[in-house]
Amino acid sequence: MSRTFCCLLLMVLPSCKGGAGSDDLVINQRDRDNAVVCFMYHRFGDARFPATNISTSDFESHLRYLKENGFVVLTFSAAMELLRSDTPAKKVAVITIDDGYKSFYDRGLPLLKKYNMPATLFINTATVGSADYMSWEDLKNAMASGVEVGNHTHSHAHFMNEEVAVRYDRFEADIVKSRKIISEQLGITPEIFAYPYGEFDKGMKRVVKNAGFKYAAVQHSGVAYAGTDPYQIPRFPMAEAYAGLNDFAGKASMLPLKVVRQTPDDTVLPDGNKRPELRLTVQNEGLQTSRMQCFVQGGACELEITEENADEVVVIVRSAGELLRRRTLFTVTVPDSSGAWHWYSHLWINRER
Repeated sequence: MSRTFCCLLLMVLPSCKGGAGSDDLVINQRDRDNAVVCFMYHRFGDARFPATNISTSDFESHLRYLKENGFVVLTFSAAMELLRSDTPAKKVAVITIDDGYKSFYDRGLPLLKKYNMPATLFINTATVGSADYMSWEDLKNAMASGVEVGNHTHSHAHFMNEEVAVRYDRFEADIVKSRKIISEQLGITPEIFAYPYGEFDKGMKRVVKNAGFKYAAVQHSGVAYAGTDPYQIPRFPMAEAYAGLNDFAGKASMLPLKVVRQTPDDTVLPDGNKRPELRLTVQNEGLQTSRMQCFVQGGACELEITEENADEVVVIVRSAGELLRRRTLFTVTVPDSSGAWHWYSHLWINRER
């Protein structure tokens, strides 16, 4: 018999009693062996853009928390390679920064150096050296300080606005251009990529793979594990509204909700359907399914468990209303028998917005 639940937008993360270094934050170490939590930043100490900015004090509290709670901080490439190796990947975190704003070089990088932590910076080459962006010399200095550089296209365009007939050719040409410029200016050919605005579809993923990239990062939340699509690595966005230490600690403690099958497996809203249905088959690793929750940005969510056994759980997620935003996340969270929470998000793109 199916079970149906309804959840409002308000998302309550598992509480983290105490502050950084508290013994109350318990992570299931066995499940952590093959999980990596990635965080995404843009601007640092730049209050003009609160939607993409984090204060330097909040950023330092994040780094301090990772250090005091025994996390191994790796570059994006190193963490993804570790996931696919025989080496246990325990409590691994990744700091990623998109776009290459000057505020990262001026305010974020000094804090990374203070805590002796690496990071990965995804750059769009058209803006390097202009206005608020880092210069090529800045990028070289950052690389010398342990920052990995990845590809974020040349133009940082809304490629999903292009019609399918030209979208993939223009996307590929833009990547080729940025790759050539990075090679000429920095002497490297990055094997990692991040989609502009976090927008992509199955065709764009194929272009990235065929271009020779090993891994690609998205902008919707979740935890990576060995079974995660290498061209769809989730990251938790960090900005002022969600940058408090309790929020950060809650996300750092998350485990992956391992999706075995998903229907549909693309991001674009089906034609004429603004109330799509997402069907997920997930591994049942002692999940407390009676406490499973779903969330929809900008509205309410309906969750129905249609099948459940010792190995798998089949979940259907729907929006209670039409998806009117440009980008909407469907998120499912659930605790396991140890109390550790698991997280999965799916992105929907409304090309009419």
